[in-house]
Amino acid sequence: MAANETQTVTTPPSGHSLRRLVRLRIVPTTLEEANAYVTEHHRHHDPVTGHKYSIALADEARKVRGVAIVGRPVSRMSDNGWTLEVNRCCTDGVPNGCSMLYRAAWRAAKAMGYTKLITYTLPEEGGGSLKGAGFRLVGERGGGKWTRASRPRVDTHPTQTKWLWELQDAEQPNAKVSDAARPGVERKPNANAGGVR
Repeated sequence: MAANETQTVTTPPSGHSLRRLVRLRIVPTTLEEANAYVTEHHRHHDPVTGHKYSIALADEARKVRGVAIVGRPVSRMSDNGWTLEVNRCCTDGVPNGCSMLYRAAWRAAKAMGYTKLITYTLPEEGGGSLKGAGFRLVGERGGGKWTRASRPRVDTHPTQTKWLWELQDAEQPNAKVSDAARPGVERKPNANAGGVR
């Protein structure tokens, strides 16, 4: 689906058994607006501190029905300059909303020259929206706490094992180009190698 197209889904109005058609479309949003939506609707995560871009999903009444926040990968091993991560994706439960957001996030990342988009889910979340958006399950990843003796933190996120999902550019499925090979890019060593952003 092109970025300016809409999708029509059927969703029951609150408190009614009748079904109606809802037209959804991807719209721009700010990090501040997306974080406010995450605060109100996300089941287990807090807002994020930064992003590359955020997108929203709105209905025909211009009511925001979901958001996706995309940024650098949290795992520094994945932060290779070619990969972005969907750090937050949440909706109010509108059917197909998450799939639309994930797919739009991929289109935007690809248009910006990125070759891979990743995200993590909890095992109990299933991943139907990600499969519907074309992501593939890579496997389980560690989880755990970010706190260290030298840098204590309060964990406000789930610390169990998570599932890693990815979507790669079919034309460059294994893009592992060093920064030196990227034209016009001069990267300095990461002063925040400990994961602080």
